[in-house]
Amino acid sequence: MSSSHQQRLDAEFRAASRVTIIGMVLDALLGVLKCFGGWLFHSQALLVDGIHSFTDVISDLVVLAVMKLSRREPDSDHPYGHQRFETLGTMVLGSFLIAIGGALAWDNTWRMLSGMPLTVPGWPVLAIALVSVAGKEWIFRYTRRVGEHIRSDLIVANAWHSRTDAFSSIVVLVGAAGAMAGFPWLDAVAAIVIAVIIAHVGWQLAWNSVRELVDTGLSDEDTDLLRTAAADTEGVLNVHDLRSRRMGSDILVDVHLVVKPEISVSEGHQIGMQVIRRMRDTLPHIRLINFHIDAENDQRGTITTQQLPTRREIHGVFREGLPELDTVKHHLRLHYLGNQVHVELFTDAPDARLPSPEQITAKLGHPAWLGSLKVWQPGNVS
Repeated sequence: MSSSHQQRLDAEFRAASRVTIIGMVLDALLGVLKCFGGWLFHSQALLVDGIHSFTDVISDLVVLAVMKLSRREPDSDHPYGHQRFETLGTMVLGSFLIAIGGALAWDNTWRMLSGMPLTVPGWPVLAIALVSVAGKEWIFRYTRRVGEHIRSDLIVANAWHSRTDAFSSIVVLVGAAGAMAGFPWLDAVAAIVIAVIIAHVGWQLAWNSVRELVDTGLSDEDTDLLRTAAADTEGVLNVHDLRSRRMGSDILVDVHLVVKPEISVSEGHQIGMQVIRRMRDTLPHIRLINFHIDAENDQRGTITTQQLPTRREIHGVFREGLPELDTVKHHLRLHYLGNQVHVELFTDAPDARLPSPEQITAKLGHPAWLGSLKVWQPGNVS
């Protein structure tokens, strides 16, 4: 990994740590205020909302630990980096929220169905809920801005977790106001709604993380954009087998590019480098692109197999069938196409008396693998 890339990761970790610690302190203060206020002023919804705030504290601790791990530079065990730790942390956080939301929803549903007396909340519940809405909306906007800037799905997810806390405080307002207006069951219903909100956010976080951990590819729209960028590159005849996956906030891509079979290896590589540039211009979050240069479209059924002879074996066949090659300086250029080998024989001696390609093919015994033969000599092409 380059030093500039590691410096970017370190800067991202510092920004993520700063906003997460600020949010954690706010969550802890609101959690204490809401739990104490819910217990003192008889609001089950506010009490559940306070528990929700404490889950934010736990999630903030998870975020800090995971961000530290995910921003470490690659090592021998993790050559592609540690960004998957961020995905794993998001899944753990989502699973935790599902469990908390389910437990709170069940507890308050049982409380309503059991016929337990429902109390009417006091007016300070409204004030505490308003403070919570204002505080959580502010930390949501701040955290989301930082998460989008450093391209961290985990930080953005944590921001939306804060937004759900603001939504749940609005539910507390409605429930408490309804209970004060003569509908005491509304406070219990509000507590259940908040619990469902917690579980729903947890499900979204966990499901998106599972999709990434099983290497779900980019959307069809993004894949088409990348395919078009590659296909429009000069020298590319066809694009196939384009695959992608995510690793944290980064995108990894593998692509096969069909080029003209007669071009050089270096030209094929240069075409691939141009494809990389165009793809990264299309989707800036791409970190790694592996391209494979194909001289033929191996999706059409006629695929060059491993059964064809190697360069050493072909050279041996030529030297055995054409002994005069030992007296001149020469080299072979091989093209493995259509399940055959097309050979170009180059010599540097203009006065070398070599047979015609047809005669050479006959001397070699008309091997089945030989597709065509060209002989190149200074001043003579056959």
